[in-house]
Amino acid sequence: MERPQDYVLRRVTERGVRLVRLWFTDVAGQLKSFAISPAELEAAFEKGMVFDGSSIEGFSRIAEEDMVAQPDPETFELMPSSGSDDATARMFCDISGADGTPFSGDPRGVLRRVMDRAHAAGFTFYVAPEMEYFLFEPERANGIPVPLDSGSYFDLTTADISTDIRHRTLSALEAMGIPVEYSFHEDAPSQHEIDLRYDDALTMADSVMTFRLLVREIAFERGVHATFMPKPLAGVQGSGMHTHLSLFSEGRNAFSDPSKPDGLSEVARGFVAGLLTHAREITAVTNQLVNSYKRLVAGYEAPVAISWARSNRAALIRVPPTRTSGEESTRVEYRAPDPACNPYLAFAVMLAAGLRGIEQGYTLPPETPPSITGYSDHGGPAYGHNLPSSLAEALDEMEGSALVAETLGQHLFRWFLRNKRREWAAYQTQVTQFELDNYYASL
Repeated sequence: MERPQDYVLRRVTERGVRLVRLWFTDVAGQLKSFAISPAELEAAFEKGMVFDGSSIEGFSRIAEEDMVAQPDPETFELMPSSGSDDATARMFCDISGADGTPFSGDPRGVLRRVMDRAHAAGFTFYVAPEMEYFLFEPERANGIPVPLDSGSYFDLTTADISTDIRHRTLSALEAMGIPVEYSFHEDAPSQHEIDLRYDDALTMADSVMTFRLLVREIAFERGVHATFMPKPLAGVQGSGMHTHLSLFSEGRNAFSDPSKPDGLSEVARGFVAGLLTHAREITAVTNQLVNSYKRLVAGYEAPVAISWARSNRAALIRVPPTRTSGEESTRVEYRAPDPACNPYLAFAVMLAAGLRGIEQGYTLPPETPPSITGYSDHGGPAYGHNLPSSLAEALDEMEGSALVAETLGQHLFRWFLRNKRREWAAYQTQVTQFELDNYYASL
C-alpha cells in the first residue's frame, strides 16, 4: 500500500509542482508559511525543516530558537491556479523541538492531544463551523469600513462583485477538497456566510485556516477587502463562527438516543453540561480579541446568557432539529466563537469541556424556554449568569481554569494570558470616537 509521503512525491512530479508551501500557525492563529522546492521534499518528510522559532509569536525564547516543521502528507493539496504556469501545493506541519520532541506550544499539537484523549474514550470528534465574514471597499470613509452592498438574509443578486467573489471562493474551496454545505448573504450589509461540511476537528481546523486565506486572497484579487473581524460595523450584527459539534463511537452518532423525548443521549447531555459549566473559562480562547466582546451583546443575534435550547436562538448552545433521514445528524451548536479565533485552540477547549462533562457525569439543567421572537435573554435555571462581557473578564476566568491550563499546556497557557493582557492594557489607553462624540463638547 502506497505511503502518504510517496503519494505526495508522485503527485508533485505528475503535476509539475514548482513550490511546496509548508504551513503552520502561531499561538494567536496567524498562518505562517515558508516554501521549499520539490528537491527538498523527501528530506523534509524524513527529518523535517528547521526554522528559527524565536521569530514566531509565542513559540520559543531566544535560547531555544531552533524548531522543526514536520510536514503532514495527509494535508497535501494543490493550490488554486493564480494564472501562472507554476503549480503550487501546500501541506500543514506539526512543530517539534530540535530534539524531535513535540512542541507543547504548537496549536495543532494541542488539538491533536485532546482528540487523542477522546479516541482513548472511544470517540471521534466532528465539527462543522458556519464561517461569517464581511466584504468592504478597499478604502475606508473617515475611518469607517464601506460595505459593497446593502443586502440582508438570503438576498439574491446576479451581477454584483460580492456574489462573484463568493462563487469564486466556493470553486477554490472545492478545488482544495474542502466541501461546502451552504453559502448565502448574511443579515448585515456586505456580510456573507459559508458553512463547511462536517469533518474531524483536526482536518476542519486546517480547513478553517485555508478558508480564511482563500477568502482574503480572492477578495484582494478583485480589489476588495475581506475581514473576519468579529464586529467591524456598529449597529449591525457581527460575524460569528457558530460551530456544530458531535461525537461518534464505532461509526454511530454518540449524541443520538431515539428512545429519549429530546433525542439526546446521556453522552450528549453530559457534553452539553460540560460546555455550559466551563463556558466562561473557555471564552477567552473562542473569542480572543477586544473586539470580540462588541459582538457578544444582547440584541444582535449573538449569545449572552449561558443556557441551552432547541428553539431559542439567544441560547449559548442550540440543539438543531434532526433530519428525517436518520440519527447521524444529531448535534449541538455552540454559538459563542467568532471567526478570528485560533480554530485549533477553540476546538480543543470545546472538546475538553464536553469530555469533562461526560467523564464527571455533569447534570444538564432544563432548557431555556422558547420566546416569541426567538431571542429571549432568559438564562437557564442552573446557568442564569452570562458570558464574560470583556476580554479582561474572560482572561480572569481563564486564568483560574484548571481545565484550560491542562488543555493548552503551561507554555501556551501562560503565553496566551500574558499576550492578551497586553492587548487589553493597550486598548484601555485608547480614546474612542464614542467618548469624543459624547463627552468632548459638553464637558
